[in-house]
Amino acid sequence: MLKKCVIIAIFLSGIMLTQCGVEKILGLFQKNEGGSYTIRGLPRELKLAEVSLATSSNAFGLKLFKEIVLEEQDKNVFISPLSVSMALGMTYNGAAGTTEEAMRNTLEYGDLTQQEINESYRYLSVMLANLDPMAKFQIANSIWYRLGHYVPPEFININRTYFDAEVSALDFGAPNSKDIINDWVNEKTNGKIKEIVTDSDMYAALMFLINAIYFKGTWKYEFDPDDTQDALFNLFDGTKKPCRMMYQENDFHYFRNEYFQAVDLPYGDSGFSMIVFLPHPDINIDDLISELNQENWNLWGNSFSENTMELYLPKFKLEYDIELKNVLASLGMGIAFTESANFSGLGGGYIDKVLHKTFVDVNEEGTEAAAVTVVGIYDSASPAKTMRVDRPFIFAIREKTTGTILFMGKIVEPVLE
Repeated sequence: MLKKCVIIAIFLSGIMLTQCGVEKILGLFQKNEGGSYTIRGLPRELKLAEVSLATSSNAFGLKLFKEIVLEEQDKNVFISPLSVSMALGMTYNGAAGTTEEAMRNTLEYGDLTQQEINESYRYLSVMLANLDPMAKFQIANSIWYRLGHYVPPEFININRTYFDAEVSALDFGAPNSKDIINDWVNEKTNGKIKEIVTDSDMYAALMFLINAIYFKGTWKYEFDPDDTQDALFNLFDGTKKPCRMMYQENDFHYFRNEYFQAVDLPYGDSGFSMIVFLPHPDINIDDLISELNQENWNLWGNSFSENTMELYLPKFKLEYDIELKNVLASLGMGIAFTESANFSGLGGGYIDKVLHKTFVDVNEEGTEAAAVTVVGIYDSASPAKTMRVDRPFIFAIREKTTGTILFMGKIVEPVLE
């Protein structure tokens, strides 16, 4: 009996740039009959540091995914490792001491220098956004800090230069401050994620560092809607749930071993793709996930070969969100979430919020996906209090030594007479 049947969708844009993969896809475009082009590789060969950062992003993404699955058992999970990595990468530029060391280890930066990390993020962002003219891939970063809070200019300049971050001072006490941030998120995700901060998040916050990613790709080989049929999907508890199952017969890159079968589904000009892993009926999906590591990922990723096959794939649409503090603390970043954190490079404070939201829609035409990660920096000292007297209020005038009330009033409209 199939205990669990979950589609694991991992986009090339997020965690597919392993060193082995890079070596296999160098080149540019191959012209096909009829004048179309197929992407054969990258605009230029990646530098060693860029390959190392991509590999680091893989390693971090795989362990992040595994840790989330442990916390979110028997739930749908959809994350963007690249979004989390970028948001924390911006934050890393303000870390020092043991906080910097903890973040470096958690993010798998290894021996890369801070300069190499920043330069690699910059090139990979530009490269991914321009890789496939037939797919839409956007990365945007922003930093919002409390009006009046001192942020070292070097921190701002680094994130503007290497992450193309929009940086703005904002009155977090103003009633529309969250709307300004959420409008930015809504725009950068093409309306797929409308809110990332609430009124309560604004209270006492010093800074928000946000990454937004949007992807829309049309299948290279689209599914015919006329072939989509009602079907049953096996749930982990043995019950069945109705679904809409797409179908096509085509030549795909396919791989099978003792644990699973997998298919690689290209988008557009093949610059991006989705890999779907299906565990065998006697394999628990959590056991398969526990085998996700850099070595296996490279091995499996280089084992696909072209096969003519019949493919049945359910349509699905998912909105997902998770607070990542506990997950990242489990991965070794715990100090960053305490008042002992050293973020002197961004003006102090500690991380009190790492919220990750995603959206994905897989249908006959292709896939649309979005992700937002916000890192919230809060004050290590007593929180800054904000009071905006913009509604009816009561006031009193008293004599302080005796406490005698001299005057007392209620204002429902502050008229001037």
